[in-house]
Formats: sequence, C-alpha cells, structure tokens
Amino acid sequence: MMKRLAHLLEQTLKFCLGLTLVWYLNSNTPVWAAAAHHSFVAAAVERVGDAVVRIDTERTIVHTPDPLLSDPFFRQFFPGLALPPQEDRLRGQGSGFIIDPSGIVMTNAHVVSQADTVTVRLKDGRVFEGEVRGVDEVSDLAIVKLKGVTEPLPTAPLGDSSEVKVGDWAIAVGNPLGLDNTVTLGIVSTLHRSSAQVGIPDKRLDFIQTDAAINPGNSGGPLLNEAGEVIGINTAIRADAMGIGFAIPINKAKALQARLIRGEKIQHAYIGIQMTTFTPAMAKENNANPNSPVILPEVNGVLVLQVLPNTPAAKAGLRWGDVITAVDGEPITSAEQLQTIVDSASVGQVLNLTIQRGDRAQRIAVRTAALQGAA
Repeated sequence: MMKRLAHLLEQTLKFCLGLTLVWYLNSNTPVWAAAAHHSFVAAAVERVGDAVVRIDTERTIVHTPDPLLSDPFFRQFFPGLALPPQEDRLRGQGSGFIIDPSGIVMTNAHVVSQADTVTVRLKDGRVFEGEVRGVDEVSDLAIVKLKGVTEPLPTAPLGDSSEVKVGDWAIAVGNPLGLDNTVTLGIVSTLHRSSAQVGIPDKRLDFIQTDAAINPGNSGGPLLNEAGEVIGINTAIRADAMGIGFAIPINKAKALQARLIRGEKIQHAYIGIQMTTFTPAMAKENNANPNSPVILPEVNGVLVLQVLPNTPAAKAGLRWGDVITAVDGEPITSAEQLQTIVDSASVGQVLNLTIQRGDRAQRIAVRTAALQGAA
C-alpha cells in the first residue's frame, strides 16, 4: 500500500512539474516569476493605494446647559447663577481619494460637512491641512483641496460606471473603523438601487450595491473594478446593513466634479410629491377593498401618495391618488423613472404630466423649483 501511495505521489509531482514547464515554455516567463505572481486584487490596489487618503475632521458644537437649570422654578433658588454656553468638540473620520496631482480629493459630503478643521493623511504618512471647496448634500459628494502641496501627488484613475455589470468584481479601499489601508473584496450585487429604496429619501442617487464590506470610516473611499479604476465612492449610510454596501457611481461624481472644485452651489430640481410605482394589480387589490377611500384607475404609472404643501406640485393642482402615466409624452412606469426625469430637469423647467384621476385622463403642467437645503 505504501509503495502504491509513493508511486501515485511521484506521478502527481511529475504531472504538475510538466504543466509548469509547458506553461513556462509557452509564456517565456521564468518559473520564479510565476511563484511571485499576485492576484488581480493586489494589482488593482497597488495601482490606486497611494492615492487613497484618511480624512479626520473636527467641529465645535455650542449648546446651552441643562434646560432644567434654566427653569424659572429652579433659578429662584440660585439667583445670579450664570450658566455659560457649553462647547463640545466632535471628531469624525472617513476616507477619500486624490483625483488631481495638485491635491484635489474627492469624498462624501457627510464626511466633511460643517467641519471646522479637516486633516488629510496619505498612505506614506504625509499630513496636509484640507480646505473644503465644495459640498453637495443631496448627492453626498464633496471636494477637499490639500494645502501646502509642493510636488505632484499620486492620483486614482477614474473608470466608467456605465460599463459596470452585476457580477463584476468590486474592491473597496479605505479606513473602516479607523483601520487604515484596509481592502475588502466582493461583487457588484445590483445597480441603480435608488436612495429611496435604501432608506434615505433626502438624497438623489442610484447606488451601486455590493457585498464588499463597507463600514464607518470607509465613507468617501474608492470602489474599484478589477483593473484598479474607480467605479464608485463608498458610502456607509446604513448602520444596519449586514453584508451589503453602497457606492455612488463615479459618473455622477465626474458630472459634478468641476463645479464642486469651483465651489459652486449645486441646484436640484424638485416638484414636491411622495410617490410609489403603481400597477393595475395594485389598483384591483385596492378597489376590491370595500373600505378603500378611493377607487384607483387600473393603469401602470406612479401613484401620488402625498402632495407636500407650498410646492410646485401643490401649486399645479396635483392630488393624492393621482396616477402619473407620462411626462412630456414619455410613458412612465416606475417611481425611479419619474425621479430620474425630475433630477435631469433644470430648475424652472416646465414638465407636462399626463395623469389619470379616477376615470378621467388630464394634463397638468408643473414648473420645477430648487430643492431647498441643497448645498
């Protein structure tokens, strides 16, 4: 038995050596180079790693003392007691990546928004003071300019997020939980995951969803493809997300990049409704309920759930229960489709909506306005 095992082992070794020799002769690559070969992940990270930075922020919060001590009932026992405002220093930490050799860093808005000081640390240990050039809260994007840069800095190559497919490799690089220079690997789980689906209706984004681990501190760091190109900006927006991460498509960032560098205010159009995708099956279910307050049309479109007061939709006469079936003659079949059209519209643009109200089709013109609070 031992002799047979020894013979089998010898034959196996010869076979493996033969394969190695054939590969060596065909590739003209030294065997020692094959042993030193690394994965595509290592190559991708090597290409980008030096351009990934850690961002530390501080801001001062001023607040009044305990409200109980300001109550007149208690103040009568402590006449003349002056309670000065209290100050707290809040520290934050995130990631970013350099997109220009002069020291232009891209990151998430929530990483640097309202920060009094921004400190940027490179992988090689160099530390720079950062100036926040532009912030857009709605798209959660920000640009930071490094001060005191005297020589060109390494940059991260930007890819094309429109070419990303479900199932592609996804490599997240950043500083999660304060652990610098961390790399995680996964795949692209899905595309065009709307911010409303993710649970952040105040944003206007279609995320890349990945199973690469993205934790607090990863926010603002790059999501790479297998070639080491940035396809997205990681954002840790769901503390309860287990095994699911989200990234802003890099094409969205590239579209706003120049304006943010210049410090321009980014305006976003809106009409002022809460909505959901609507189908004939949903209408039949509603209409079959004897307690339903309204009979809904059995059509495909977008159901208006609420019209917010003092908004373009309210001024135009949209109502709860209306079903929007087309915009400017283009059929509408989902809430995401309608949101994309509104996002693409300029502020002040008139959108001609075709709606179904009960058993009647109507047309309503809505003039978009600037979303308030958008930086």
